[in-house]
Amino acid sequence: MTSSNAPADEHENRPQEPDRIQVRGARVHNLKNIDVDIPLNRLVGIAGVSGSGKSSLALGVLYAEGSRRYLEALSTYTRRRLTQASRAAVDEVLHVPAALALHQRPSVPGVRSTFGTSTELLNSLRLLFSRTGSHVCPNGHRNPPTLAVAAEQPITCSTCGIEFFGPGAEQLAFNSEGACPECDGTGIVRTVDVDSLVPDETLSIDEGAVVPWSTLMWDLMKQVAREMGVRTDVPFSELTPEERDIVFHGPAEKKHILYKAKKTDAFAELDFTYYNAIYTVENALAKAKDEKGLKRVARFLTQGPCPVCHGSRLSVQARNPQVAGINLAEATEKTLADSIAWVAAVPETLPPEMRPMAASICESYLHTARRLVDLGLSYLSLDRASATLSTGERQRVQLARAVRNRTTGVLYVLDEPSIGLHPSNIDGLLDVMRDLLADGNSVVMVDHDTHILTHADHLIEMGPGAGASGGRVIAEGPLAEVEANPASRIGSFLSGAESVRVRKRIGAGDVFAIGDIHLETEGLHTVKPLIVDIPRGRLTAVTGVSGSGKTTLVLESLVVALAASASGTEPPSHVKAIEADGIKRANLIDATPIGTNVRSTVATYANVHDELRRAYARTADAKAASCKAGDFSYNTGKLRCPVCDGTGSISLDVQFLPDVDITCPACRGSRYGDEANLIHRPRKGESGPGLTLPQLMAMSVDEALPATDDLKKVHARLQTLHGLGLGYLTLGEATPALSGGEAQRLKLASEMGRVQKDAVFVFDEPTIGLHPLDVRTLLEVFQSLVEQGGTVVVIEHDLDVIANADYVIDMGPGGGEAGGLIVAAGTPAEIAADDASVTGRYLKQRI
Repeated sequence: MTSSNAPADEHENRPQEPDRIQVRGARVHNLKNIDVDIPLNRLVGIAGVSGSGKSSLALGVLYAEGSRRYLEALSTYTRRRLTQASRAAVDEVLHVPAALALHQRPSVPGVRSTFGTSTELLNSLRLLFSRTGSHVCPNGHRNPPTLAVAAEQPITCSTCGIEFFGPGAEQLAFNSEGACPECDGTGIVRTVDVDSLVPDETLSIDEGAVVPWSTLMWDLMKQVAREMGVRTDVPFSELTPEERDIVFHGPAEKKHILYKAKKTDAFAELDFTYYNAIYTVENALAKAKDEKGLKRVARFLTQGPCPVCHGSRLSVQARNPQVAGINLAEATEKTLADSIAWVAAVPETLPPEMRPMAASICESYLHTARRLVDLGLSYLSLDRASATLSTGERQRVQLARAVRNRTTGVLYVLDEPSIGLHPSNIDGLLDVMRDLLADGNSVVMVDHDTHILTHADHLIEMGPGAGASGGRVIAEGPLAEVEANPASRIGSFLSGAESVRVRKRIGAGDVFAIGDIHLETEGLHTVKPLIVDIPRGRLTAVTGVSGSGKTTLVLESLVVALAASASGTEPPSHVKAIEADGIKRANLIDATPIGTNVRSTVATYANVHDELRRAYARTADAKAASCKAGDFSYNTGKLRCPVCDGTGSISLDVQFLPDVDITCPACRGSRYGDEANLIHRPRKGESGPGLTLPQLMAMSVDEALPATDDLKKVHARLQTLHGLGLGYLTLGEATPALSGGEAQRLKLASEMGRVQKDAVFVFDEPTIGLHPLDVRTLLEVFQSLVEQGGTVVVIEHDLDVIANADYVIDMGPGGGEAGGLIVAAGTPAEIAADDASVTGRYLKQRI
């Protein structure tokens, strides 16, 4: 028995619970051997310019070590079945909890995932329909709700007296027992598009008219068709109806043919079964095991809603139960906002004895649903395919799910959680993060949004620059300390002492002085019929809450209509009118990755590498080694690394685990073999051997500028990249690995300095991942395009960009069915003064 009079020093000697994560000697990527403390159970913000080392600290150190140590605590048997987590390049990390990361770009879910399944809201709905539903007996009679299902007892039909069991929640799931048998629970069916099988009827079958026989089947099917009675040497258009029917629908008969090999004079007698063109495609689809196989067949298919379940994914049996007069398919068709009102009213529709159980299920649903509404997702329906959600929408689903799981003692690392959020939804995001803290977790967020950073309990700022110029902690502490720190580059933006204002906006009376682009559309998706005018030669921001119709207006209407107008083709059917005289180019500068493999680098994309190869081929060292310009190519040249074939990395086959890509041990990522390190290019007026091409490719753009000042074209192109705020990128950096914002600016490199009076540039949220100082650079790029006569249209939530625009088109007022209208249009000052504009309320504070 413990005495109540224990010595006082017994309590004093107990070890104190750690209140911070201690990082010592972190060297991940560009981190300069940094030491830093991260408070636990607090909201910690990590800020800094692009490339300063924020993600290296948050994801490369904190998350990597937190997740690795969690995995190491598991049994050896379990760890063998998980991807191995490598140790971060850091001397010591103390007191780091188990970590979960919510990435900036969550993976795109599969075809079976919906908004309802990914949020787990559908679990609650299925339970509600199972336990409180009005069920149908095997003879088709509907019965009133009963507690029998919850008690796992049979229901006695009130009409025919038969006993039956109500369906469990799993029997209502389209991913298992409740799946529609026709579409297997996907809601879609693929059918053969007959028109695609013979796209050019002027060709004969021998000339390849029946495309599937040339691409999906043995070429000798043409000879089998001839044996079936089809003429193969006349244009397909001249075939009789009977012959055409054989091509598309002919029976699977075995025919004896004499086959001649293509490359020799050899003949062979074969018995071969006839596959008609439609069956050829269906057979290839059935055998497709991966995305590559599906891609081969996709050109011959059309995709549409399943005719049996009408896209609901559910079987007839799963659609039988009803709650408050509707079935599960009808419930999932509702938007989140509508479903909240419906679910909240369900308990009162049930018998009194069932209401407590129903209220418990409904409250579980409503708790998560309201959090998603706070995050600006009220317009999404539960049956919406997850693959159609935007990056920002998927990230917010991740976040809400984390709160729902009610963890404790976990470190959450959030990579730019404000992406895609309208200012009106930032407060909801902060509430979600506070919920995580209230449950005893710690939250570290990498972000640039000054509104969200001002609510952090503790700030860590990385910098001062990017790449080799970054990787240090330049300011840390509570908000007030960072704001007062003269070394901080974001402090003055947080305090309001400095703003992102670089453009002199056009006065309201002169906005349309150069002309306009006139667009009229019918309704599309949730966007109503619109008439809109966009000023020529100006910067226009299209704004509005998530789901308000910005993407539909700009990307699905304006861009495609301008492209059709420039090419003289018909615009999409929903475009009623487009007037854009003189516009010959509509450039969509989006955030999709550049290049599809690691062979695409900053130098190759910016057309610098070819010039460098020619310059090195002119050197004395190259001539002595008999090296031409082509030899310096790391795709095909003889100087490329023989181990990795010029990719800079190799893939290791780890048994029972996914392949692991590692930096090539031979060239250490330089892509070149040892011979390339013997060829130097001396610079005029300097002593010494000069640089090798591998050395130059390892430099950042800014470092390479003085090293290439004697190469006019190279220097000019690198100067353009510097002006785009990309000076920290290395020349040999693989372009698919660039962030969305970096990819957007790199795509602009070839456009800078040109006259742009015939061009429209469209940007989709270009400020993603950008520090206020980087936003300034981006606005200067926009200004350059405008000064060259270009028309710039930006879909944007960032208030600094909106405040710098000449003209604003604000969509809304809400999302989904509650949006789709132009709420206000005018100068930023006019939008700020318009009470109908949600964007205007926040813009007023900024201007």
